[in-house]
Amino acid sequence: MKKDGIRTRNLYDPQSAEPYRLSRSKIELFLKCPRCFYLDRRLGINRPDGPPFTLNSAVDTLLKKEFDLHRAKGQAHPLMTAYGIDAVPFIHPDLAVWRDNFKGIEHHHAETGFVVTGAIDDVWKTKGDELIVVDYKATSTQKEISLEDDWRQSYKRQLEIYQWLMRKNGYKVSDTGYFVYVNASKDKEAFDRTLEFSVQLLPYRGTSAWVDEALQEIHLCLHRTSPPPAHPECEWCAYTMAVSKVG
Repeated sequence: MKKDGIRTRNLYDPQSAEPYRLSRSKIELFLKCPRCFYLDRRLGINRPDGPPFTLNSAVDTLLKKEFDLHRAKGQAHPLMTAYGIDAVPFIHPDLAVWRDNFKGIEHHHAETGFVVTGAIDDVWKTKGDELIVVDYKATSTQKEISLEDDWRQSYKRQLEIYQWLMRKNGYKVSDTGYFVYVNASKDKEAFDRTLEFSVQLLPYRGTSAWVDEALQEIHLCLHRTSPPPAHPECEWCAYTMAVSKVG
């Protein structure tokens, strides 16, 4: 809920002993700019919302339905077979909850009192009962897709937090996760109400060793009496500071 542009729900109260829900996306916000995070979680002043990626959401939904068809049969998806992944989509009664953006898989981090949450796209299981965390991504580019692009580093952290959450829930999780990357072609002569996609599987060996330290830093940030300095590369803070000088 917002009132006069200020969020009035889920603000952090340093005096409260109640567990505080902290989403994966808010952890990423803190890593990108502690000041923006503080304004958002303590004062309810959030960054302006960007446009919804409705086509990406449609691709995400259809991929889940497609993998679920093979999940129900207990068999590997052809993409998994093509890339030599000896696993099948994981069957679990809470999978729908884990995928829910407003629920997700969660863990109560006792040291900070945070209930860390994250919505996972998919989980696969090997014959050795090791779980593989999978994330779906959609794009449209003629360039080779690489996880080494600077702006894709947040994708790696996203997968690592999911791995951390799965381990905290008692599961044996592979260090290697996968991105199912769907790329819409621009080479057709006409649209003809059809998009053609290529699909590739990108492996990533993650480490979640940084998560606990980040949560401690977030806890310290939320207990400040004033906002921390802006991240030097934060475009939002640079904009607001420039506007304040003009005004």
